[in-house]
Amino acid sequence: MSEVNQHRAFMPQDRREFLRASAWGAAATTVAGMGMSRLGSAETPELTASALLPTRPASIQVLMPRDRVPLSFIIDDSTCLVNMGHFCTPQFATALPNRSEYQKPWRSWPREIPDSFVRKFGQWCASQGVKGKYSIVPNPACVGWLDRELPGWSRSELQSSLKLVRELMLPNWDIHPEMITHTRVIDLKTGRPMQEISAATMENSYPQEKKSVDELAAYLAYALRLVKNCDLPCEGITTPGGFGNSMKAELPIAVDQAVRDVYGIDLPHYFKYVISGDQSTEPKLEHLRGVGTDDVRVTVNVPAGTGDWFGGWQGDSLSEPDRYCNAAATSGRMVELIGRRQPAVMICHWPGMYSNGSEEGFRSFQRVVGSLASRFADDTIWMKVSEIARYWAAKQLTEISRVGNRLMLTAPFATERFTLQVDGGSGPVSLQQGNDRTLLREATDRSTLDAGTWIAYDQKLVACFDLPKGTSELVLAATS
Repeated sequence: MSEVNQHRAFMPQDRREFLRASAWGAAATTVAGMGMSRLGSAETPELTASALLPTRPASIQVLMPRDRVPLSFIIDDSTCLVNMGHFCTPQFATALPNRSEYQKPWRSWPREIPDSFVRKFGQWCASQGVKGKYSIVPNPACVGWLDRELPGWSRSELQSSLKLVRELMLPNWDIHPEMITHTRVIDLKTGRPMQEISAATMENSYPQEKKSVDELAAYLAYALRLVKNCDLPCEGITTPGGFGNSMKAELPIAVDQAVRDVYGIDLPHYFKYVISGDQSTEPKLEHLRGVGTDDVRVTVNVPAGTGDWFGGWQGDSLSEPDRYCNAAATSGRMVELIGRRQPAVMICHWPGMYSNGSEEGFRSFQRVVGSLASRFADDTIWMKVSEIARYWAAKQLTEISRVGNRLMLTAPFATERFTLQVDGGSGPVSLQQGNDRTLLREATDRSTLDAGTWIAYDQKLVACFDLPKGTSELVLAATS
């Protein structure tokens, strides 16, 4: 194989090409809308040095939270009021005039995704325990600035829409900026879109040449400040499609700088990649440093594990919910991931939930959630993307040693529902940090295992507790 062909063999495919070629099928080609390239591959940066990860006694294993498979729902292209499918399409048609998907009748699509739909969606998800990530594009398709004015809507309508996000979508959803506009690249010196209109000046394929980490971080920080101006919390970012493809190794460093500088978050994360096939969907720890000190720092790359099979980024595609799972939850990508006991993270685009007013995508999503719950309610747990990121950082980086019936834990990051399996252990179990001691309760069965409980079976003890940052001890029953 030539050097050129070797390089191409490990290049991520454009998501459209991937979907055409894969078993997921050609019918989902619209998932790759707006030039997105999210497919994870061997070129995805693997910046965790395994030699830096702590070693543990063979008798101790860190399980998934509550010994359940994390579920999450990543929503892209969402914002306040603006239907991104309607406003993005003509801008992409100008930059990429030969792409047929940009020649659709966008004028006939609604300009708004109303707050009444946000309320219906958010309330239903809250009733089902659904969690995930909800983008807020702060200057959606250059229509206006969410922290200032949104032409076409009154100021009171904009403020009401932001208030709805704060009160309803939080705390079950992480808020991410999906860059600044999701269309045109903004000149940070002027605050205006770049004068040139081409693929090179669209955020989905920016930057096409190497820039410094500081330059990339400045662009991310600009978007984050706009979201912060809207009084929305944030622990990470979402890249619009192929943003950062030319700087994959530098991206997690830039994310770390930007999120820390703007929000002061100790554990930044980001969403960029979609994992297919047999590759692991577990989060990846990148740009890890400070192991063995009191200032461990890392950026967590949390991938999705499905395509968008609901309504597409323009909201005009028919959903194919069986690709996530069929009605009986016996087949589909989510069923496959749950069976492999790997994080099962779905992805969609907000216009595809609204489906240009028909809400067909939302109904398909409701069916998928119901089907998964009917079979896997006791085997899965809904989590925000930030919660998955934090758990995996603690899962991989917490130092654990054992002396007799005492397990010493040194955690650089706190997390909820930390779950340990100890071979040969027995209860009662208590958690001690300094002078504070908490007795864990014995769970009646595995399905009731939750924070502050333990259960023993098959000569193993499983304890679930909220892990504090720093040093703590898990004390088991003394052995004779």
